[in-house]
Amino acid sequence: MASTSKVDISGEDDDELERFDDFTLASSWERFISEIEAVCRQWLADGPNNLLEKGAVKLDFSQKLYKVKMELKYAMKSYNMEYYFETSSGGKIADGNSTLHDLQLCFGVKDFLVIAPQSASGVVLDSPEASKLLSAVAIALTNCSSLWPAFVPVHDPSRKAYIGIQNMGTVFTRRFEADRIGSQVPVRLMHLEGLYELFVSKFAYSTLDFAMHLYKVHFTMTSTYRTIHHDDDDLQSLGIEKEEYGDNHGSETRSRSQWDDDCPWSEWYSAEDPVKGLELTATWSEKTVESSLEMAELENASPHEAEKWMILPFLSPNLDSSEGNRIGFASQLRLLVDALNMSFDAQFMEDFVSAVENPGSDNLKSSMIVPPPTVLDRVFKDLFHEGSQVAAFAKGEHKISRAIKGAPFGSLFAQFCLHALWVGTCNIRAIAVLWIEFIREVRWCWEESQPLPKMQANGSIDLSTCLINQKLQMLAICIEKKCEMNEDFQDCVGSNEHTYDHMEEDSPVGDKTTNKQKHGDEFDGIQDSPLTKDGLHGSGTTTTSRRSMKHGDSLSTDLKSSDHNRRGSAGAVGSMQLLKSYKSMHAPFTQDAPLMTEDMHEERLQAVEALGNSFSFSAQLEKDILSSDMSAFKAANPDSVFEDFIRWHSPGDWENDDNKESGASKSPVTKGLKDDWPPHGRLSQRMSEQGNLWRKIWNDTPALPVYEQKPLIDPFREGEKILHYLETLRPHQLLEQMVCTTFRVSADTLNQTNFGGLKQMTTKMEQLYRTMASTLKPLQTNHVSGNSETIEDLRRLCVIFEHIEKLLTLASSLHRTFLQAPRLSETIFTDYYNFYLPRMGTGSPGSLEVDEKEFDVKYQVMARERQCVSNMFTPPTANQSWRKVLSMGNLLNGHEPIVREIIFSVRDSLRNNHYAAHNPRGFQREIETYRMYICGTSNDLRVALSVTSCD
Repeated sequence: MASTSKVDISGEDDDELERFDDFTLASSWERFISEIEAVCRQWLADGPNNLLEKGAVKLDFSQKLYKVKMELKYAMKSYNMEYYFETSSGGKIADGNSTLHDLQLCFGVKDFLVIAPQSASGVVLDSPEASKLLSAVAIALTNCSSLWPAFVPVHDPSRKAYIGIQNMGTVFTRRFEADRIGSQVPVRLMHLEGLYELFVSKFAYSTLDFAMHLYKVHFTMTSTYRTIHHDDDDLQSLGIEKEEYGDNHGSETRSRSQWDDDCPWSEWYSAEDPVKGLELTATWSEKTVESSLEMAELENASPHEAEKWMILPFLSPNLDSSEGNRIGFASQLRLLVDALNMSFDAQFMEDFVSAVENPGSDNLKSSMIVPPPTVLDRVFKDLFHEGSQVAAFAKGEHKISRAIKGAPFGSLFAQFCLHALWVGTCNIRAIAVLWIEFIREVRWCWEESQPLPKMQANGSIDLSTCLINQKLQMLAICIEKKCEMNEDFQDCVGSNEHTYDHMEEDSPVGDKTTNKQKHGDEFDGIQDSPLTKDGLHGSGTTTTSRRSMKHGDSLSTDLKSSDHNRRGSAGAVGSMQLLKSYKSMHAPFTQDAPLMTEDMHEERLQAVEALGNSFSFSAQLEKDILSSDMSAFKAANPDSVFEDFIRWHSPGDWENDDNKESGASKSPVTKGLKDDWPPHGRLSQRMSEQGNLWRKIWNDTPALPVYEQKPLIDPFREGEKILHYLETLRPHQLLEQMVCTTFRVSADTLNQTNFGGLKQMTTKMEQLYRTMASTLKPLQTNHVSGNSETIEDLRRLCVIFEHIEKLLTLASSLHRTFLQAPRLSETIFTDYYNFYLPRMGTGSPGSLEVDEKEFDVKYQVMARERQCVSNMFTPPTANQSWRKVLSMGNLLNGHEPIVREIIFSVRDSLRNNHYAAHNPRGFQREIETYRMYICGTSNDLRVALSVTSCD
């Protein structure tokens, strides 16, 4: 050291400052090492927990691997030094290799450093520079007593080549080297025998025939197989299938079978299979191999001999895609909601069809496709000609489905709505054309007296359905009544009269089973009034034709001349007798009460409220029904009086003198049948009042059997009124009912899917029905307008429907894929359900980070499930394997591994090694002196070698 002195020339400070010039100033190389050492010391001091708090980045492919990065400069170049570390895992190795970093796989390390230049390639192309860089890191790690391995990427990036070094803490040093052959792999390196010889050549003293030498080499292998991915060319045609609806929908044969041919939605569209394939990883347990001949035997081992099987399902990326390019009910429902929004622009549906002729309808011209006649023919052939039998409406409905006011599943209007989804682009013009043609077909059925298909023509009107379905059901009943009144039709079915040749006059009503007929045998049926088993006016119905009643009356005149005036009798009412003549009381055939739809009930209630006296007006409204019953009773009981009718029709209005049975709330007639005759009683107070309406109607009513009476319902008038309603229905009223019905039947269609009874899916379906019932409620009150909040709610409902539809499709595919391994299907679906839940808006905010990840979970296959998984690897056909030449062993049903990972290792004991004297207690065990990781196929081979030495 030399000392120098300096004088202050300014004169302000006369103190002489003594300084020393250091002629051993560090070089740039030493300063670079010092910088690396300082960074490493800081990372060592922080530890994993503090590094996480300081912003360590988690790697996408791993749940527990993080990295921190520091930028360094040396010789006008910039380098990035990255430290990769794992959080505490308790020493447990990850189940799947997909969670490990590439260098962890190659060299079996845990925490490590990577230093690379900041360049486009990110590798060091100059070998001296790479060696110098690695030496600098090694010196720095040694100075701070770190055992981290360090790596430098070298050569071309496509080779994924690395060199590395690790200080083992003693005289031992571990060196790493990895490289890759991207093409023209030597034939001997395609087989286990050649790979074994490659490894042994790294430490053998002689290059002679390795088969003659015995080396204890530890060997483990993992083979990965992948099911053949079928080309989804047919799925790309889904858009064409949607546009060319008539050419594809409903065809009896398809060019190729689809995975969902037996799924309930396959009648309307073909969904993309969400399970695209399967990747199987078979892992063999560690073995000790002593010769290359043993490796040749292992080449022929079956994957079923592997210790562990893991599967990775490949799911369609469209499952968690929010782009809305998936074809299904949800996509079409979204278009239907748009059509509803446009339906407020016109007064009649015909306006949308003729709108193309108007100058202000450019949007209709450009985007709204009208279905061609061939498509319409196919649609109406399915609606009116194929399978026109009455559907079992309740068969496919969910228990909450009836809370949605739409047409029931399988009904005519429900099928019309489903067809409308797929005609054209489900636009308002296409719907208008379809509706007009639909009304024409319905009118043809009416005018030709043909049964209305897919509609029940008996029973009561189901007021829980939409008004259009109620009208169609009433029209079906009117058509049946119309046929009944048609004399020509009566002549056609006259041959059936012999069925009633054995009718007996005094047989009890409960025994008249010969008078019943099945729906569809005749159309001239009349339903009598509800009767009890004793013939009293109550519950239960029978149906008998007018001709059979007439024929029965003609027979009764021959059987008993004293009752030759009795007509329209359904049989004796137990042992009841008429008050005046003491003859047996007969229950008459009566007409049904007039059926009414929801709007007719509302008109009636409004009229009742307007007139004030609801009781008298209600009785006036029921006058025709009451008069018909009285006429039929008089015809069946010629000697009857008003009191007899009350005892039969309204037993509560007949009061017996016996105190035990007095009171209108009891049923005295049923019990009084066994009492002494005649019964002593009187009419109730309301029936005894002066000017009672019932008695007045009785006095004015002639004795006419039901087949001679005027029908209570005029089928001609009511039918024309229904057709007028359908033809003049406002567009928004039609679309409102279509939206409700389509949501309901689309959900009912999906609800028939067999998904193995997954609890999450069952719960989601129930939630969907409840959400639909709540959202669609405003449409039932006609309080919707264009661009209203309800339209936005409906669009949000379409998004929810799409989520459920995706999950249901996945559940169905998993169920059929793992039919013999239900545990796997349930586990996979549960994991994906939890993965997908945040996308549905029901997950916690903290789990939204899953949106940026792909679903890549591996599952262990149990021994009993292996055969099921193995069957999924069907032997490849000649067309699928013509490009491949099988070059590797360990085949699974004809499939060679897509990748094979092998680890060779040699372990030496340091017990008798002279280097162990430095630390006799720390190395009384084996260490891995040579380790080779091999990964590749017949066209690609990557080799990573690590060697532990004492130099």
